[in-house]
Amino acid sequence: MTTINYKSTRQEGHNVSAATAILTGIAPDGGLYVPTRIPKIDKTFSELAALNYRQLAVYLLSLYLTDFTEAEITKAVDCAYDDKFRTPQIAQLETKNNTHFLELFHGPTLAFKDMALALLPYLLKTAAQKTGQKKEIVILTATSGDTGKAALEGFAGVEGTKIIVFFPEHGVSRVQKRQMVTQRGKNTYVIGIEGNFDDAQNGVKAIFTDPVLRQKLAENGYMFSSANSINIGRLLPQIVYYVWAYLELLRRGCIKTGEKINFCVPTGNFGNILAAYYAEQMGLPVGKLICASNKNKVLFDFFTTKIYDRKREFFVTSSPSMDILISSNLERLLYHAAGENSEQVRAWMEDLKTKGSYEIPAETAAALKSFAAGFATEAETKASIREVFEASGYLIDTHTAVAYSVLQKYQKETLDGAPAVVVATASPYKFSKDVLCALEEKFAQVDDFALFKEMEKISQVEIPAPIRDLKERPVLHRQVCRPEEMPQVVSEILGL
Repeated sequence: MTTINYKSTRQEGHNVSAATAILTGIAPDGGLYVPTRIPKIDKTFSELAALNYRQLAVYLLSLYLTDFTEAEITKAVDCAYDDKFRTPQIAQLETKNNTHFLELFHGPTLAFKDMALALLPYLLKTAAQKTGQKKEIVILTATSGDTGKAALEGFAGVEGTKIIVFFPEHGVSRVQKRQMVTQRGKNTYVIGIEGNFDDAQNGVKAIFTDPVLRQKLAENGYMFSSANSINIGRLLPQIVYYVWAYLELLRRGCIKTGEKINFCVPTGNFGNILAAYYAEQMGLPVGKLICASNKNKVLFDFFTTKIYDRKREFFVTSSPSMDILISSNLERLLYHAAGENSEQVRAWMEDLKTKGSYEIPAETAAALKSFAAGFATEAETKASIREVFEASGYLIDTHTAVAYSVLQKYQKETLDGAPAVVVATASPYKFSKDVLCALEEKFAQVDDFALFKEMEKISQVEIPAPIRDLKERPVLHRQVCRPEEMPQVVSEILGL
């Protein structure tokens, strides 16, 4: 097998091993690591269809992590995808109202982030051993709601690590916030910020690339890594469930081998849909990757106009994990679309930082032909929840509803009848008030946590064990800071 290394999107000639890329999280120049080549699937779909989810994950990850042994990857996968997941399939495909929903929320925190963050601690630990890294690893993460809890769950109690999570104090659901601030573990730190997710994400990136702070870290026996999808170790496991969904449709006879399918993905930071792009580049038969945005439609506008412009009003919506104006992983896609021109990518990212926008030329835009885009208003999101439930008795969360709405409009406008999968990114229980209010306004005055019982009755789906006693758990993290105070908070936690 040919070795695959990892290189920065912003600098030529800086190649590192997979272990180093996973361990460091972000390149020293602020760029994101991408593989030196995207491997091709070299098994038939009949062979792949005979594999279970864990076996498929080992196969696909082995194509990318060429400096890991198959035994190391197998051990990590087996530890990650164990009985923490409430369905033996790990990712479950449900067909409702003539639409396929890929349920990625059966893990410990009820969100798709578990699919990668259950695995990342084991990959990081192995990477540290492979590189001889003896320093204590500090996982520094910004979250728009789901990454934070999934990362905390994955790293709590993991020896040789500390995890620090920053989240927008007023920009996540009550359930998401409660999940984070009640997190146990002596190595866990959760801090709200007076700002939005972009403020948190920019603050984390600035800390990562601060040479003075990095020097202090090294002197005190620490090193930074990330659990955000800027870390290639977070992104690669997400490829697996796109291939899995295709194989599930094959096994059920819904499609024929080689037939193309569409994926509609609710996305904010662009990592989830980028994983689908990598799956397509590996040889998965994909027709369109439909990028679904909420009212913060910066990605829809980009795909429509070829101009990325973050200079706009920021909206807090009922789908908070998508309330993002700077989609970090788009940088990786642009790198591939621009013919791996790191100088050009660096210039675009500098323009985004200093001017708030950039525009891509026609030849780069032409390389994005696999993508379509749409957005859903708050009213359309509610209507989609109601439509799916009334047709099938199936409850979807607000983010999944955004994708469903976008898919319906896309199919109506294009008459594209290819089989389509909506990526269902969270349990409706995580957004109980908004989901139930979409059905009946009477729920608006009821406490979010009290609504769990109502949702159980309405959906006939038992309250998931991870949140059953959530309201009664003691709050263990109360710190709040301003974005500019983030470096000081990190320094205080680490005693720098």
